[in-house]
Amino acid sequence: MTVPKALTIAGSDSGGGAGIQADLKTFSAFRVFGTSVLTALTAQNSVGVHGVFNVPPEFVAQQIDAVLSDIGADAVKIGMLSTAPIIRAVAGRLSAHGRRPVVLDPVMIAKSGDPLLQLDARAALIAEMLPLAEVVTPNLHEAAALADMDVKTEAEMEEAARRIQALGPRNVLVKGGHLEDAATDILWDGRAFRRYTAPRLDSPHTHGTGCTLSAAIAAGLARGQALGDAVEEAKRYVTAAIAGGFQAGRGVGALRHFVERW
Repeated sequence: MTVPKALTIAGSDSGGGAGIQADLKTFSAFRVFGTSVLTALTAQNSVGVHGVFNVPPEFVAQQIDAVLSDIGADAVKIGMLSTAPIIRAVAGRLSAHGRRPVVLDPVMIAKSGDPLLQLDARAALIAEMLPLAEVVTPNLHEAAALADMDVKTEAEMEEAARRIQALGPRNVLVKGGHLEDAATDILWDGRAFRRYTAPRLDSPHTHGTGCTLSAAIAAGLARGQALGDAVEEAKRYVTAAIAGGFQAGRGVGALRHFVERW
């Protein structure tokens, strides 16, 4: 029996709703075996991020080597990479282990507004990680930072996608969760745009949506899906997980990652 495998390289969310925890739940929901490399530990709950401990870059590299030299991965999802040395370590080890689809979620700011990417690391993210990505999945705020422009409309999302692709990734998915009307995501492959639209849900249960979407895309790629199909299935999954979300703490609510089972 062959089981698809996906590796997440990201930070830990002690509150369980985002980061490594959300990624592994998502992989399991898609029947994909998940492995993990921790880049940071956060003291975090539904209210906010109360502390961050960055894992030494050498140990991040050691984790990657341990997983890929034995278990391997059919796809890689990358989340929180908070410092330039960590970014360089991840890029170097992934390149050394050969090519596989990389889904890059350029995590910069937490849902609570707390910064998760040091300012001096932004240039390293662009130079080192974007060229490795099969697809990069910025939200409107992250797309604005990467493309150096305002991104508030679908037309601006398209222009931002063009600018970001010029930085090296093969595909760009600009997420429209912060649009005022519909929750429309736009995928640019360098030739055409593809839109993924879902109704805007009036729900406070959105902690970890970006992590979950990118992990779901990586799970689809690990299962051999084409990128467009993986994005479509991931979009449906996240929409259902938000609709079935629940209040885990006093702040932003949690997604129901195993929405079909409980």
